[in-house]
Amino acid sequence: MPLETALAYLRAAAAQRRIPPVVVIFGPHAFLREYVLDSIVRKLVAEGCQHRSFQIGAGDDYGAVLNELRASDLFAPKRAIACRILRSRRDRAETGGADAEAGDARRSGSGGSEAALAVAIETARGPGNLILLYEKDNAPAKIRRAAEKPALLVNCMRPFDNQIEQYVNAFAQSLGLKLSAAAIDMIISRHGGDLGAVAGALGKLTIFIEPGAAVQPGDLDEGARRMPEAFELAESLARGRGSAALAQLGRATALGRDVFEILAVEIIPMMRRMMIAASMIAARRSDGDVAAALGLAPQSGLATRAIEGARRFGPARLERAYWRACAMDAGFKNGTIKERETALAGLILDLMSTPD
Repeated sequence: MPLETALAYLRAAAAQRRIPPVVVIFGPHAFLREYVLDSIVRKLVAEGCQHRSFQIGAGDDYGAVLNELRASDLFAPKRAIACRILRSRRDRAETGGADAEAGDARRSGSGGSEAALAVAIETARGPGNLILLYEKDNAPAKIRRAAEKPALLVNCMRPFDNQIEQYVNAFAQSLGLKLSAAAIDMIISRHGGDLGAVAGALGKLTIFIEPGAAVQPGDLDEGARRMPEAFELAESLARGRGSAALAQLGRATALGRDVFEILAVEIIPMMRRMMIAASMIAARRSDGDVAAALGLAPQSGLATRAIEGARRFGPARLERAYWRACAMDAGFKNGTIKERETALAGLILDLMSTPD
């Protein structure tokens, strides 16, 4: 396969291109190397592969990697084998020469020389995948020659000024975000060519931005550190956004809100509304009847969220979580629960993860 830049790979990954049996990653940009590796591993794990990771340092050979690649596994027929080759290992191989490396492999009895790795790359056909990350500007010539046909070579170069906007869009697309032109300009003006900071800023947006929603400049203004608005945590809970609810809980407590207040004012009332909605939906009542029973207008956001949450969680899960919340409220009042934030976070996780 031809040599690709990191930007070309990220664009192709967004188009759901199939990952070849072997991927070789190298280049001078450390963050891009790690980002490409992480994106490949996440994609393969999502496709059902079991992740295996190896690190090759100055005194190591490729024996363990090759054994993992060749061995069959009843419980992991498809594996994503990620191998990081440190700069010290490559420098040693280059200064000592091929004979020194082959001698080391023979003495260890592993047969894990670079030549053996090259042969494994040439004959790789799957179903597992081998990802090699070299912490240097170039992969060894022997490996690059072996990888010309079966492998994908990704060169992680430092971005040019006219490529920064393209990287911002590629990062956003991988996270399911849609950036407005003004938001892109603001991100670039703040972080410039620091792609790590750009990816971090976009990652924080996913905590409180709905997937597919357009990101505006206002969403970037201290979004990760702002105090959650009243009932925002309860709304995230009703929508089933567990990560957002946990993040909002952490920010609220860090900025001074009392956990007892959050439980009593936001979470328990929202659970009560969802339980009422779930019981009425089970009785085949209309959304208007549910809103009337809650004492709310049919177009009310609180009624809409309660109905959505009732359908998402179901009456059995809501009843268990509601009684646990009530017991937690009593524990807060009588002082038997000391770690209040941890207990409340556990309640949120239990609601999001417990099956009906």
